[in-house]
Amino acid sequence: MNFKIRSATKGDCKDILRMIMELALYEKMTDHVKMSCEELERDGFCQNPLFECLVAEVPEENQSGEGFTTVGYGLYFYTYSTWKGRSIHLEDLYVMPEFRGFGIGKGLLSTVAKVAKEKHCARLQLSVFDWNAPSRDFYATRGAQNLTVEEGWHLLRFDAQSLDNLANDAPKN
Repeated sequence: MNFKIRSATKGDCKDILRMIMELALYEKMTDHVKMSCEELERDGFCQNPLFECLVAEVPEENQSGEGFTTVGYGLYFYTYSTWKGRSIHLEDLYVMPEFRGFGIGKGLLSTVAKVAKEKHCARLQLSVFDWNAPSRDFYATRGAQNLTVEEGWHLLRFDAQSLDNLANDAPKN
């Protein structure tokens, strides 16, 4: 199937949000999504964007059953490792189910990797649910290392009340 990968624009935010919701539905976590189109526009398409995004498009003749031509996305942002330097964190990689198996996911992932190399990043990292064997296999066959198994890293998070409590404990200046 013919497709192209390009940098997302502010005009893509509606499609990106649609696919974020599709991904959340697959992950059975739609109630966790609190994002709006306006927030995506504000945070990704400002003077100092908090993320970058690629989208995959197919020609009109290959549009989805619902009429969509934007059929995948890869959303990422830059991080920093005190051991390795610049890094990219791939927050989401998603391709609509009817477009899987045509190389679109690999195209998105490879393009994010190309961006990482162009920006002199030492690594590309991401998180995958333990139950999501198809995604784990997809990344593993492309050379991803499972740090949970190999190095024993655990992903930790502060949010909601724990984030508030921690922030409230900051020294007063």
